[in-house]
Amino acid sequence: MSTPPELILHHYPATPFGEKVRLMLGFKQLPWRSVTIPVVMPKPDVVALTGGYRKTPLLQVGADIYCDTALIARVLEQRAPAPTLYPAESAGQASLIAQWADSTLFWTAVPHTMQPAGIAAIFAGAPPELIQTLMADRGAMTAGMHWPAVHDATAQLRNHLGWIEQRLADGRSFLGGSAASIADFSVAHCIWFIRSAPPVADILEAYPQLLAWHARVLAFGHGSHQDLSSTEALAIAAAATERAPVHVAPGLGFEAGEHVTVAATDYGSDPVVGRLVGLTNDSVTVSRQDERAGRVHVHFPRLGFKTARVA
Repeated sequence: MSTPPELILHHYPATPFGEKVRLMLGFKQLPWRSVTIPVVMPKPDVVALTGGYRKTPLLQVGADIYCDTALIARVLEQRAPAPTLYPAESAGQASLIAQWADSTLFWTAVPHTMQPAGIAAIFAGAPPELIQTLMADRGAMTAGMHWPAVHDATAQLRNHLGWIEQRLADGRSFLGGSAASIADFSVAHCIWFIRSAPPVADILEAYPQLLAWHARVLAFGHGSHQDLSSTEALAIAAAATERAPVHVAPGLGFEAGEHVTVAATDYGSDPVVGRLVGLTNDSVTVSRQDERAGRVHVHFPRLGFKTARVA
C-alpha cells in the first residue's frame, strides 16, 4: 500500500481558525507540514493553489486543496478515524454546535476582542503602518458585514459564554459528554482568540467551568510538524499524479465539466473559477490549472458557499 500524501497546513500563528485545525491535528496525533503564509494580501502562492480563495487556513494533500475548517475536519477524520471528531454520544449535535461557534460565536467574539484595548495588546510593538494595513485588508474582506457595537457584542458574548458554562455544569469533560468532538475545537478557537488580548479576556473569569474545559482542549497540543516553504508546497502539488476521488451526483442542478464559480457567502467572497468535477450535498470540487501548481482540485463545503455557472 502506498504512503498517503503529507498533510500540509497553510496558516499563520495568529489565525484563530488555524488554531482550530492545529488542535484537531494534535487531537488525532497526525504529523503535518507547516507553511506560514502572509497575514494580508497579496498572497500569490495561496492564490496559485486556490484560484482566489484567500481565507486561512488551507489544507493541502498533494494536489487537493481543502478550504474551510468544517471540510478540513472531515478530511482529517478520513485520514485518522480514531479518535473521532464525531463520537456517537454527540452525533449531529456536535456539528450543530460547531456551525454555531464558527459563525455566531466567533463573530461575537471578534468585535469584543478587537476593541481598542484588545487591539493594543494583540499588536503590541507592531509598527503602526502594519496595523493600518491589516485593518484595511480585513475591512475589504468583511465589507458588507454588519458588526455589533462593542457594548452589544460584549453583552451577547456573555450570553454565549453563559450557555457554555451551563452545558459544562454537570461535570462533563467536553461539550458533548465524555469525549471531545468537533464542537470542542470550534468553540475553543473562539476562546483562544479572546485570550490573545488579555485586557479584554477578563470577561472569561466569570466562567470557571469553561476555563477548565478550555485547558483540557488546549492540552491536546498541535501534534508533530515540520516547516515547509510555500515554494516546496507548490512543487508538491505540481508533481502529484493522483487526486482524491470525486463525482458529480445527479439531481443537484449541475453537470460534470461545467465551468462554475464557487464563493463564500459570508465574507472573503472572492470567487474561484474552475471546471466542476465534484458535487454532493456536502461538498463541491473544481479543477483548475495553474502554471506553478499544475492541475489542482479545490474543495469547498456546500454550507457557507454558493456555486454558480460561469456566464
